[in-house]
Amino acid sequence: MSRRSRNSRAWRYVWGGIRQDADARALVLASESEEWGYGRLEFSDSDSETDFSTAMVPPVPSAVPVTGESYCGCDSQAETSYNPRLRGFHQVKDCHCGEEDQEFDWGWDSNSRSTATLLSCDNRKVNFHSEYSCGTAAIRGSKELAEGQHFWEIKMTSPVYGTDMMVGIGTCDVNLDKYRHTFCSLLGKDTDSWGLSYTGLLHHKGEKMNFSTRFGQGSIIGVHLDTWHGTLTFFKNRKCIGVAATELQNKRFYPMACSTAAKSSMKVIRSCSAPTSLLYLCCARLRQLLPDCIDNLDVLPLAPGPPFACGPQSGAALLRSSPTHAQTFRTHVGLVEEQV
Repeated sequence: MSRRSRNSRAWRYVWGGIRQDADARALVLASESEEWGYGRLEFSDSDSETDFSTAMVPPVPSAVPVTGESYCGCDSQAETSYNPRLRGFHQVKDCHCGEEDQEFDWGWDSNSRSTATLLSCDNRKVNFHSEYSCGTAAIRGSKELAEGQHFWEIKMTSPVYGTDMMVGIGTCDVNLDKYRHTFCSLLGKDTDSWGLSYTGLLHHKGEKMNFSTRFGQGSIIGVHLDTWHGTLTFFKNRKCIGVAATELQNKRFYPMACSTAAKSSMKVIRSCSAPTSLLYLCCARLRQLLPDCIDNLDVLPLAPGPPFACGPQSGAALLRSSPTHAQTFRTHVGLVEEQV
């Protein structure tokens, strides 16, 4: 029961992202877009009212933690204090908003990480530079992301500041400990990785471009790796940012994260995978075609029987991205499971 409900919530955000990608305005960036292997980059208006076509001022790292970008409205996400002895900020209180899942397909790999990392919460939470920072620490997920659809969310559980804190993907060739004595944006520094910085910059091949607004403490960064279409899509606070890369078919990646900030931390709050079936592809297409303002279950000529007898992943595609319909979906899933 918990596993089906978990996946239904996860794929609802992915389907919403598919819908928003179809409606997003395209932003034609410099010629390096083609060099990176991008057909185009797309941005969603849902994340911010910022006009990316005119506001292309390069973001800069901040010595002060980013606030006001949290998924929730908890006061604790805006409360930080500086510890001069430890040369870093630390969070005053914990926040568990958005952490609904109880089962996970993968966590962080204890054997594939920098020395300046510490794992907890069943290897789902990683703490970087627990005492002080002298460089860049990185870690990768315990599961190789090969064929299928892969979606995961990483929550910023500490103040976000410094040279860089990043979320992304990379191959097994990425040296996670290479820059342990250098402050840098590790993910995307080579051809084997892509990284989204908290400053909003997207990194790959040692180059960077504006991609989103900043994220900070309490932000939830979602990542969807579609190995069928070969796309990498990012989400912020469960709203689609855009497609970051294309032509990623026939490659094997790992989820990755890195940080230069002392006493910083991130937590995997969702990780799930699904096969790329014909049913999945049909539902993805339907999500693009059907209006987002109606209950799609009422307008589709579904076959007789329980609405979600075909499985929760496909059913999620037929719902608009709203809490009301998400709850309706979970209710139907429960009824189907009781009948099985």
